[in-house]
Amino acid sequence: MLDAINAVDWGAIPGHPDWYEPARAARGLRALAGAANLVEAAEAGSLLGGGIVHGHSAAVFPAAAVATPLLLDIVQQGHPAARDTALGLVDEALSSYPHAEYTRVTTSYGTAVPICCAIAHHLRARTTLLAGLGKRGRTLLADAAEHWRFEIRECVPDGNDTAAFGALAGCFPGGVHAVELHLGGEITVLDEVALEYPPVDGSLEACLRVTGRRPGELPPGAVLFPAECGERVH
Repeated sequence: MLDAINAVDWGAIPGHPDWYEPARAARGLRALAGAANLVEAAEAGSLLGGGIVHGHSAAVFPAAAVATPLLLDIVQQGHPAARDTALGLVDEALSSYPHAEYTRVTTSYGTAVPICCAIAHHLRARTTLLAGLGKRGRTLLADAAEHWRFEIRECVPDGNDTAAFGALAGCFPGGVHAVELHLGGEITVLDEVALEYPPVDGSLEACLRVTGRRPGELPPGAVLFPAECGERVH
């Protein structure tokens, strides 16, 4: 765990210059990984208050997306007190809003992913771990599901609309919603998108209806995110 924490160049991660303190992120994670009681866990959590979230402004930093899988490692392997602190920090990071100009992060599935969506991706990757923690873990998973992601694999015309088939991670809400389409570093807002067919039997396969768009505007490999996540700003 310590090797993974030390391998991150926390100073290279962007953040609000008046609030983000990269040294606190590294020190806080190391301290939390080694915490053996409530006092040590609380002290480590306080350090992380300037490293991944900022309590006074209730803001989340891009570093939180990098720290989330490390915090989940602590949840899995650390002292119970450290586990509780780590879960609280992840919950706070997911629900907090970022400062303007520091709202997005680069991931393996996009170069301008909203911080909340990146955190939710890491939470979904640990579904078994979190589900086994009882109500608190299940609540985190439910919150993460709201920050869905849809990867387009194929599109077909349907009247003046397009039926987009692909993989849905998380839960697309009922009704019609605005979404962000990410492709090649560019972001396009689609105003009217609805869930046509939800995933079934544990599959991720789903179909979305995109109103007023042609299939050529929705190429395979494009990724959709909730537009409201892209608009989150402190």
